[in-house]
Amino acid sequence: MHDFATALAAARSGLPSGFDWLFGMVGAPLVRYFRAQAAWDPDGLANEVLVRAFTQLDQFQGDESGFRAWVFSIAKCRLIDERRATARRPRPSLLDSNVIELFGGDAEREAVDNLGNDWVEEILSALEPDQRDVLVLRVVSDLTIPEIADALGKSLGAVKALQRRGLAAVRRRLEAEAPDFSRVAVPF
Repeated sequence: MHDFATALAAARSGLPSGFDWLFGMVGAPLVRYFRAQAAWDPDGLANEVLVRAFTQLDQFQGDESGFRAWVFSIAKCRLIDERRATARRPRPSLLDSNVIELFGGDAEREAVDNLGNDWVEEILSALEPDQRDVLVLRVVSDLTIPEIADALGKSLGAVKALQRRGLAAVRRRLEAEAPDFSRVAVPF
């Protein structure tokens, strides 16, 4: 399969190759989106979104860019549903397979990886929700500005402004946390 239209037609006909192609296009960015949004079960949510999208393919009209936006609009709604459900009924913690391994693992690597993840989650959680959504969709899921606008139901100008303000907030945070090396003596 070489193009979106062919893959979409194949998937609508029930051919696995069409679903595989569409999954390859949006699967990984969808999981990254849910992870960056600190979803409880990113892989499970991505699967739910793809099942919903694939069962409603006949309702979709548009091109590849429109499909990506459509899938991420479903993802955004599913994330809102998941957060509402969690607010009503908190979920138990998942055991992270990177932390608990049956036969041991590389504790140093895992600690460094988790520090990086915690830091990114902390920075993202400090953003306004709309800014976080735009930055995650743009940077993590690699959507274009028009795709983000379609997925979030916002104008292009609003998405650009949210991106600009979100990046400025991240920049301010990074500048505030940057170490001051001006007082460090260099032994030469």
